[in-house]
Amino acid sequence: MKQSSLLKDVIYSDDKPMIKVLMETGFSKEIRIAFKEGQEMKEHKTNFPISVEMVLGDLDFGVNGEVLELSKGDLLALEASVPHNLKAKSDCIVRLSLTKNDDINRVKKVVGLDDLGK
Repeated sequence: MKQSSLLKDVIYSDDKPMIKVLMETGFSKEIRIAFKEGQEMKEHKTNFPISVEMVLGDLDFGVNGEVLELSKGDLLALEASVPHNLKAKSDCIVRLSLTKNDDINRVKKVVGLDDLGK
């Protein structure tokens, strides 16, 4: 059994969204992304499907030329190879679920973090 918390020990950065791996299971990687208002992840895509859960706050999720307004409690699933971007409308916490085959360093590079998360 593994246990973690989406809401404990949250760190926000003035520069970039903060990414923390909360747990890895036999089938997924669960990641918390903490955005300060106005922070964004520029357009990118994945080689694997993802799911996104809004834990706190509001953000704009751009996909296929459309902007979806996501708020606390909203869920979104996205197939592989679909370009998308995110922009925080308020301080927010996002749960990102990756497949086991996806790489957390790919996510860190999108926000400009090195392999150590700094």
